[in-house]
Amino acid sequence: MARLADYFVVVGYDLDKRGGSEGQGHILQRFPEKDWEDNPFPQGIELFCQPNGWQLVPERERPSFFVSVLTDINSERHYCACFTFWEGLDNPQLPKAEASEVDEDEVPGLVQPAQVFAPKSLVLVSRLDHTEVFRNCLGLIYAVHVDSLSVPLETVIGNLLTCIIPVAGGSQRTITLGAGDRQVIQTPINDSLPVSGSSVAHLFRQLGIVNVLYLFCAALTEHKILFLSSSYQRLTDACRALLAIMFPLKYSFTYVPILPGKLLEVLSTPTPFIIGVNSFFRSETQELLDVIIADLDGGTVTIPECVHISLLPDPLLQQTQTALSMVLDPELEMADHAFPPSSTQPSTLKIQDKEIRAVFLWLFGQLFHGYRWCLHIIRIHPEPVIRFHKAAFLGQRALTEDDFLMKVLDGMAFAGFISERGPPYRPTDLFDDLIANQVERIRQEECSPHKVMNHIKELAEQLFKNENPYPAVAMHKVQRPAESPGHNDPKNLAMFPLLDDVTVQLFIDHAAAKLQTAPPVVKAELKGMVPSGPPLGEYIVDRHGHVLANSARRLEVVRNCITYIFDNKMLEAKKLMPAVLRALKGRAARVCLTQELNQHVLQNRAVLDDQQFDYIVRMMNCTLQDCSHMDEHGIAAILLPLVTAFCRKLGAGITQFAYSCVQEHMVWTNMQFWEAMFYSDVQNHIRVFLDNGQQESGPAAGGQELLGALELASEQSRLWPTLSKEQQSERVQKEESTVFSQAIHYANRMSYLLLPLDTSKNRLLNRSGIGDVESVSNSYVTNSIAGSMAESYDTESGFEDAESSDVANSVVRFINRFVDKVCNESGVTNEHLKALHTMIPDIVQMHIETLDAVHRESKRLPPIQKPKLLRPILLAGEELVMDGMRVHLISDGREEATGALGGPPLLPAEGAIFLTTYRLIFKGTPNDPLVGEQVVTRSFPIASLTKEKRISVSLSMDQFIQEGLQLRSCTFQLLKIAFDEEVASDLAEVFRKHMHKLRYPQHVQGTFAFTVGQSGKTLVEHKTKDKNQSIKTLSKNLVKSAKRTIGRQYVTRKKYSPPTWENRSSLQSELDEDELSVSEELDQGSLTLSSTIRSSDRQTMSNVVERACCRDYQRLGLGTLSNSLTRSKNEPFRISTVNRMYTVCRSYPGLLIVPQSIPDSTIQRISRCYRQNRFPVVCWRNSRTKAVLLRSAGLHAKGVVGFFKSPNATSAGPSQADSTSLEQEKYMQAIISSMPSYCEPSGRNTLGGFTSTHMSTSGKWGSIRGSGRLSAYNPEVGNRLSSKESPQPNGGPSEALFLRQQRAYLYIIGDKTQLKGGKQDSFQQWEVVPIEVCDVRQVKNSFKKLIKACVPSSATSEPSMTFHRCLEESEWMCLLHRVLQVSVLVVELLDTGSSVMVSLEDGWDVTTQVVSLVQLLSDPYYRTFDGFRLLVEKEWLSFGHRFSHRGAQTLASQSSGFTPVFLQFLDCVHQIHLQFPMEFEFSQYYLKFLAYHYVSNRFRTFLLDSDYERIELGVLYEEKGERKNPQVCKSVWDYIDRLNKKTPIFFNYMFSPEDEEVLRPYSFISNLKVWDFYTEETLSEGPSYDWELVQRGRQERLAEEVPDKPDTTTPKSQRCIVWPCYDSRSRVVPDAITKLLQDLQSLEAELGLPPEKWKDTWDKIKANQRAEAKLENRPSFNNSLLMSSNLSHQRRSQGVYLPESGVGSSINLAMDRETSTTSTPVAGRPSTSTLYSQFQSTESENRSFEGILFKKGALLKPWKPRWFVLDKTKHQLRYYETRQDKECKGVIELAEVESVIPGTPTMGAPKNIEEKAFFDVSYQSPQKSTRPNAQLWMDSIQSCLSDA
Repeated sequence: MARLADYFVVVGYDLDKRGGSEGQGHILQRFPEKDWEDNPFPQGIELFCQPNGWQLVPERERPSFFVSVLTDINSERHYCACFTFWEGLDNPQLPKAEASEVDEDEVPGLVQPAQVFAPKSLVLVSRLDHTEVFRNCLGLIYAVHVDSLSVPLETVIGNLLTCIIPVAGGSQRTITLGAGDRQVIQTPINDSLPVSGSSVAHLFRQLGIVNVLYLFCAALTEHKILFLSSSYQRLTDACRALLAIMFPLKYSFTYVPILPGKLLEVLSTPTPFIIGVNSFFRSETQELLDVIIADLDGGTVTIPECVHISLLPDPLLQQTQTALSMVLDPELEMADHAFPPSSTQPSTLKIQDKEIRAVFLWLFGQLFHGYRWCLHIIRIHPEPVIRFHKAAFLGQRALTEDDFLMKVLDGMAFAGFISERGPPYRPTDLFDDLIANQVERIRQEECSPHKVMNHIKELAEQLFKNENPYPAVAMHKVQRPAESPGHNDPKNLAMFPLLDDVTVQLFIDHAAAKLQTAPPVVKAELKGMVPSGPPLGEYIVDRHGHVLANSARRLEVVRNCITYIFDNKMLEAKKLMPAVLRALKGRAARVCLTQELNQHVLQNRAVLDDQQFDYIVRMMNCTLQDCSHMDEHGIAAILLPLVTAFCRKLGAGITQFAYSCVQEHMVWTNMQFWEAMFYSDVQNHIRVFLDNGQQESGPAAGGQELLGALELASEQSRLWPTLSKEQQSERVQKEESTVFSQAIHYANRMSYLLLPLDTSKNRLLNRSGIGDVESVSNSYVTNSIAGSMAESYDTESGFEDAESSDVANSVVRFINRFVDKVCNESGVTNEHLKALHTMIPDIVQMHIETLDAVHRESKRLPPIQKPKLLRPILLAGEELVMDGMRVHLISDGREEATGALGGPPLLPAEGAIFLTTYRLIFKGTPNDPLVGEQVVTRSFPIASLTKEKRISVSLSMDQFIQEGLQLRSCTFQLLKIAFDEEVASDLAEVFRKHMHKLRYPQHVQGTFAFTVGQSGKTLVEHKTKDKNQSIKTLSKNLVKSAKRTIGRQYVTRKKYSPPTWENRSSLQSELDEDELSVSEELDQGSLTLSSTIRSSDRQTMSNVVERACCRDYQRLGLGTLSNSLTRSKNEPFRISTVNRMYTVCRSYPGLLIVPQSIPDSTIQRISRCYRQNRFPVVCWRNSRTKAVLLRSAGLHAKGVVGFFKSPNATSAGPSQADSTSLEQEKYMQAIISSMPSYCEPSGRNTLGGFTSTHMSTSGKWGSIRGSGRLSAYNPEVGNRLSSKESPQPNGGPSEALFLRQQRAYLYIIGDKTQLKGGKQDSFQQWEVVPIEVCDVRQVKNSFKKLIKACVPSSATSEPSMTFHRCLEESEWMCLLHRVLQVSVLVVELLDTGSSVMVSLEDGWDVTTQVVSLVQLLSDPYYRTFDGFRLLVEKEWLSFGHRFSHRGAQTLASQSSGFTPVFLQFLDCVHQIHLQFPMEFEFSQYYLKFLAYHYVSNRFRTFLLDSDYERIELGVLYEEKGERKNPQVCKSVWDYIDRLNKKTPIFFNYMFSPEDEEVLRPYSFISNLKVWDFYTEETLSEGPSYDWELVQRGRQERLAEEVPDKPDTTTPKSQRCIVWPCYDSRSRVVPDAITKLLQDLQSLEAELGLPPEKWKDTWDKIKANQRAEAKLENRPSFNNSLLMSSNLSHQRRSQGVYLPESGVGSSINLAMDRETSTTSTPVAGRPSTSTLYSQFQSTESENRSFEGILFKKGALLKPWKPRWFVLDKTKHQLRYYETRQDKECKGVIELAEVESVIPGTPTMGAPKNIEEKAFFDVSYQSPQKSTRPNAQLWMDSIQSCLSDA
């Protein structure tokens, strides 16, 4: 029973304390005046009566009513019902205004009303929440006052304060206050269920389903929630509703449904809250950053950006939303029905309210079902103490990842829920019933919303009945005041009177006396045992659906392996081990393992030998590794007793237990895990002695055990009151001592798992719980060397004690924290707790001592066999910088090596990493024992390292390695290594430092190409050594004059300084005279070459002349340096020596080709207009059209305008300002006049002169320029170049079209951004083609993405990260497409007789790419070995592509990053090679070789940025004549030449060039292929580009008698397994020619003949072939490859496609131009050398000659194409319907042929056939051939006849 009202208060406006604008309220009267003992009077009521502040108003307002909620210090809620009305009084401000003329607060001109109204509040304070009753009572008091009823107010109030009603129990009580009123109060049946009226329904109407769900989740996960509304009662209702739907959880934070304005600073509190504030204060709530604001009037919920609300887990959220919408909007599902039911109105608000609450109750039933199975009862007497095992609950529900549930279980509300509902013996309510009896039903309903609705309606009914036990009764009779008087009623109401407190007090005292005499009301409390419901985990599948297809098989594997281990069948166990470790990823297998191991423990002990111990530890580690730190499946809990059971004997009396080897896991440092373990053990023990020892202690099946514990506890709680005092205290003591003994036990256990084996080394708990235990695989250092190494690196003798005590202290602190927590929770006495605290340090110290002995002994053990470290083979001159460190090579994102795509799992592998002066090499063997014999090698040149990052790695085996490195190289290799435990961490650091020093040397002379052969020991501190004295004097003059000319101070560097370690005596004499002095005048442009160079300088000059470029210029006819050195005047170009001192342009070569008519002085002036002074020079001339190709940098900005804006042609007089631009024009004009076509009288020659009919910009060339229009100069150029119609097969403009049009003589390919603002002059003979060019930054970023795509660092299943998607995002192919497209455009222009000047960026990146590709496509010479070398030397090296800078080869260029411009060029060449495989003398391997070595720094060829720098360092001319050290090749070209002589590895057997063939490749992205250089790897031998290493490696393998090559001459089986990414396919299965050459070699060796060079053999065969072809006068094929080239270009370039490593293929010859089928290649069998090997013919026939002929039959029949075959052997000519046909249509026996003669064209012959294409075979009917090869057929048939 409880009082309906505790206090009645009258609060009024305080006239005395009126300050400023804000008034104050004060309590006028309160009854009773003395506080109740059980319920003190709440403070601050006056603030809550007027939350917006006390103010006087000019007009009377209507009375208002609302309920505030105040929470006292004991978190009891007080409901304050406030009834407010307004009373008139004279304006207190008027007299004051008269007194002082101007009042500060007063606004002038505002008339103050004479009368104002002050608020007065009647407040009822109660602990019960009966809003309507309070409203009625206060209304009645007001009515009595206003209507002046005859009842005294004191009586009414006295009755109100003495009214006593039951709190709960479903009774109803009628009350009256003695004013003729009557009210019925119904109490809820069960007061644990909240009472909500219809507030929940209102809340959903105001905010909507989704918003309320957000608020619900926010409240449960402890966020701050603020309600806004202009109505106070609505605020209270909304807060009440939110609390009601949270049932069975209770909100335990700040709860203020109505917050007064004066207390708004409460909103910035850091704790969660639910608060309501009037909308009046909306602006003050705007700056709250972490508060969720729900506006009830506007229906919005605002969630700040920084707040993340975890929502319900997925299927539940959906189901809840569906159920709520069915309650709130039942018409929704009928909305689409054709015959909707007549009415589907939602229920009344009161019912709807309960239905919504039922949905949430149902939701909690699903969330919490089975929670009672995760309760640990740790004390029963005197009070039950219960703990919840969160990890087990989440684990069994498979919701460990779920954010929402994690937060709810960690929250205060759930803690309250457990302490309230945990006890097993207590009254139960609706929720307990739901959890216990309806879980099964909920589970079955999940899929059917209608069943869910029925269930919800049933629950709603119970909730409604709880609130309204007697729904029929509603006999309220309450007096309401008469109609309120008008607002401005002149007759004012009387003031609310002062009440007589004595009278009221009498009422109260009288009632109190009556209560004391009344008999006490005894309400039987219905306590009972709380049922637990069905246990968890019966129906729940793991979230990943761990019902694996072969899970039973996996468990079988685990069981077998353990059996083998204990039966000592170690070999069997070893085989199963990898499978077991894989299986242990699954939960079932882990549980199985623990059960199996349990069976092998006898009397808590199992002694194993070393090998068994090692395997068991590995399995335990693997099991624990896949558990989370929460141990949600309890695996660590089951293993805990086992790790102290399994042990091995180390020596006399020294035993090592498994726990010393499994300490590396997070779970051991997780306090919650230890607590849960402790509680479950305590529970088991208490249960055991309550069973009175009937049941032995031992792990029973979890289910019954837990049920037993809670049931027993419930039974004990019931019996407790009946026991005597002694029995009670005995039980309490017994339980307490159980807890105490368990605490000691756990202190021991924790010290076992937290103290590392070597206590001197490790601070386990200081590192967030992860220590670097020295060794993990079997917890002792593998061998004495590593041991001593570790000691020397790790410990300094002086500090050992300090460190070990440090470990001890941290462990003691951890255990103390644990003991404090569990003992306080489980009520251990203080004496016991103190005893524990003194015991713990001793336990730890004792354990440390035993561990020291174990550690000592374990070091003496023989090491377990680790794979021995394999030594790598080194190059001559390559030296180890750091010896091998044991590491594990981890698999990265490439799945081939891991066995994921079939093939053996080669990775992860164990081995060592070696750092040499040249490379980083990993060499080792796979971890998987089934492929253990294979050697895995991965390496890359140290100079190609692009990114190094530290990673932490955990291996799937038993290794737990902290540190690893991920090393990425631009040779498309990734080394992901993890250091073994024997490698000390600072050794790894030393390794990194050495690696950085080698990767970024101070100067280019620190690179391997320069240091090779020197001692590697000095390498790390490598200083540039002082050069030879003689060399110093040698080039003094050169440098002096160069300095003077340049005018800048450069550090004195030497021109030519050969390395000191080589004796160059033979060259010394030559060097002494090899000086070059420069005449002193600055401008030597006017001097001729012969007068500039004295005779003593000829030597140097001849050096320059010998440079490759000059040979090429002479070949192209671009000028010679004849002996007399006089210019031949009639040549249009000359070789200029203006730059021989590198004074005009630092990055150009010394000799340049310029127009004959331009003097050197002009050149010096022109060069200033161009970036980097790289002025236009000629680099190639078309031998047929005499068009020239020029290259230069882009113009400086000022140059552009000056160049193009000159309005007049060259005839105008040269003004001072225009002189440079005029000279530039002269220069252009000179180039144009050099072209023979210029002299032809062909009218005006600009491109602007004609209008093309093909004006579509979206054609072939449309994409070259970014926008559709070309530029401001001349839109038509672009249109013409982008013409749609392109008969050319590669999509370029047709030659005919180009030749017909008038065209400009010179096209300038310029950068679009550079060429703004100029205007094309119609009289000039050049045109500008602006294009968008790729920036160097683009190339750099694209390359980074390309590497990540080709060599990903980790495997990913995301669809956005697939190889093709990443490749596309890298845009590498787009860049290739752009470069190729521009190059093909330039080729077209040159081929049609226009000269082209490529003038892009600084002239050394894209310009070089385009110019080189153009020459490669236009000039077959550059497709040979010599030509390609020359092209690279000329365009890339001499013209100053910045190899060192772009390759970031030194410390200085490290920041610029790696930009593979040259690689891009090689990729373009590779694309062309793919499309024209017969045009290149070199193979694809040659390109890969260059791509690898241009970044490897093995050769000096690609070092430094220009010829100038190479001369300075003396590396330019040293390659000649130096063969002192034959092992060390300094030039990559020499190396290639030597290798090419030995082996045909670089040679392309299909090389069969056309004369003067111009290639026009397709450049569309769809035609480009990813270069396999980026993706392939050979793990058996590493990269194959260091040929000697590969050869020596193969010889070693052969020496080990592993039959490696399939082509050994033994007759036994030649089968050979080729593994993906391990073996090199082209080596194991060589193509036919290589195979034949190898066979030849082995035969020569057998016969003892001197071996013939492969090239000679090949050339002989080719020569024979040609001779035969001439004799027989027919095309002949050797080794299935085309030798002679009378196939048309069309057929050869498109149709024939032979893969690089392909076995020999065959090409069919077709006579008919129109049939496309003939151009497809057919791969032949490598065994035959005949053309027709692809016919698997039924007849064993010999087809001598075949092709398509048109045949005319009888007189009126039409011509038909037939496939004719001439058969020499059978002597017949057969024909078939088609080539594939097996049945022949007809046969002409050659014996019957009378004659074969040329025929004449006849009627109806096929069109487009030449006259000479007919021939008659005189036999019954004549045959006609449709091809100029008629002659061939006739010859063939004739030769057949003559043979016969």
